[in-house]
Amino acid sequence: MPGQCQGHYRRFPVVFCKSVCTVYDNTFVLSLLKVFLLLLLFLTLVASFRYLSHFAHMGYWPKDNGEDMRHLVNIDITLKYGARGDVRTITPWKAPIIWEGMFDQHIYDQMHIHLKSTVAVTVFAVGRYLDVYLRKFLTSAEEYFMVALPVKYYIFTDTPEKVPDIELAPQRSLKVIQVEKHSRWQDISMMRMQSISEIIESEIRHNYRYVFCLDVDQEFKGRFGSEALGDSVAMLHALYYKRPKHKYTYDKNPKSRAYMKTGDYYYHAAVFGGTWENVKNLTDACFENILADKLNNVEALWHDESHLNKYFYLHKPTKLLSPEYCWYEKLSDKNIRITRLVWATKYYNSLREP
Repeated sequence: MPGQCQGHYRRFPVVFCKSVCTVYDNTFVLSLLKVFLLLLLFLTLVASFRYLSHFAHMGYWPKDNGEDMRHLVNIDITLKYGARGDVRTITPWKAPIIWEGMFDQHIYDQMHIHLKSTVAVTVFAVGRYLDVYLRKFLTSAEEYFMVALPVKYYIFTDTPEKVPDIELAPQRSLKVIQVEKHSRWQDISMMRMQSISEIIESEIRHNYRYVFCLDVDQEFKGRFGSEALGDSVAMLHALYYKRPKHKYTYDKNPKSRAYMKTGDYYYHAAVFGGTWENVKNLTDACFENILADKLNNVEALWHDESHLNKYFYLHKPTKLLSPEYCWYEKLSDKNIRITRLVWATKYYNSLREP
């Protein structure tokens, strides 16, 4: 009868031509339909991921252990790489380079809150650096650094009694660790790798998932949040990120363990981080190479930064931070839409005197 199929399909009215009913039994078509439905389900799940923060707010998060979820969820799939056509947003090895406009901060914060992410920060404030920089560093960090997450500051100093008493937000704490003051600032800079490794082994690894190692002569000016967290995080140097590779100041002494003929990028040692395991691997490797150089009466051109660049060349970081995350304000650059952490005024001549 009109509008219906013949035979055993009589109960299934159709509005298409008779040939549709003919292919209904075709297993190939059924397989295609299954594939289509699975693809549709996958795309729906990916699209839904962008709205996980709303589900978190409504209490619909799954109850799984944070570490289990961490292996299942890669928050960086929400990054909008095409949002910044004016800059490079991904490395040749597919690691993201984080710029303003690429991420939804609410998704990152809600996901890391659900995963119970925790952050340890190591800061060295030795000699006059404590007097000049530490208070501003800490007060600005309390305003802008990982404000959604538990954070502990590890302050390494030769004068613990001078560490300022800063009011900290809930879930934030501070620990002072006394260290020796070396006669040369270069030694202070290089030997911090050993100190960081030791505190990770003795304490951080038992209590904190992520570690950020930051120079004290900096000030936070804008959000430096959970979008910066990753397995292994390197910082693009503000002075070099636009320069050609032949102008990068890698160590060119073949006798040094930091020696490099070429590299990928030039990284700034003022900011680096990652999971505690990866940061410990980095600091252990750098310290070992620094000691090897000392035995050979060699000192890398830019000290621990030269060794850090060598390490990241051999062990590619999984996330790069754009110069927004450590900017030199005397530079003018239209690509920098926001400054998150900036270099404080340097007083090298007076601060580095014995």
